[in-house]
Amino acid sequence: MEQHELWDAVKERCAALEPGSELVTPLSNRPFRVRELSTDHLRIRFDDSGEKRVLRREQFGVLADRLAEHRLAVSELPPGVEPYAAVLTLLADFGVADDEIAYAPGLETGGGSPYLLSPAEARTRPERLRDDALLLADVLDTSDPVAPETLETDALTDLYVLLSDVQHEADRLRQTAREALLSRLGPDQELHGRFGTVRRTTRERRRPKDDETVFDALKMHDVPREWVLGVAPDKLDVVVAATDLEADDVYDVEEQVYVQKTDVEEGEKYSRLQGLAARIKEVDDDETAAELREELLTLETRLDEALSA
Repeated sequence: MEQHELWDAVKERCAALEPGSELVTPLSNRPFRVRELSTDHLRIRFDDSGEKRVLRREQFGVLADRLAEHRLAVSELPPGVEPYAAVLTLLADFGVADDEIAYAPGLETGGGSPYLLSPAEARTRPERLRDDALLLADVLDTSDPVAPETLETDALTDLYVLLSDVQHEADRLRQTAREALLSRLGPDQELHGRFGTVRRTTRERRRPKDDETVFDALKMHDVPREWVLGVAPDKLDVVVAATDLEADDVYDVEEQVYVQKTDVEEGEKYSRLQGLAARIKEVDDDETAAELREELLTLETRLDEALSA
């Protein structure tokens, strides 16, 4: 492939990427997006750090010539070459086979880059939480979750799945926010926000030291070791599995029945989300949008005044 043909193909394929799509570097798995197409370079931005980098036209040519001679193992790609390799796998004449990047016009995987993430897959965890919360809000607005027994089975299932997804993602984000807050909270200090107050709290969680240390300490205080010895569940599990001892002989078994989420239809959720986004855009374009915003500002002002009072 001629150099100008290669560069035209690179620009055309990057320009055709669906908005919101993301690429990841083959070895280090760093996510990046193509931000600018120019006559002699691509400008990319890494999502994990905000770092910006320029990918030069001539460097694509050098890498393509190298691949025309022999394949490159993904495990041996230098960090600076990784973004170039990821972009080249978007082209029909390049692909990945047996963990090697190759120039092979007849390769079945050509153009089907494993390093390309769709807009739905490329969302960050906060973005996924926001989207799931929006879907949940729509379900809550269009159903009657106060009386779940009145919902159709499919609607009730969707409600449960969304509640579970929001709970898990919110808890992960809560832990991240907690670490950030701890760095700003001093002892006995409180921080106030519009929606609530937080303070530093310390809890003690104890776990036994190793057996030898514990037994030595007991001996020093004339405490019989039998006082602290007991049945170890993990050892008991081995005995039950390896002998004819029945679990009922040594365990009190209590059966708990619960609902387990086994699958999430991310594609369906994202499709529904796109529909909600279109509806929101229609509201934004409508004359009532200004009135809605004015009402919200008025309500916000009244709340601030009430809290101040």
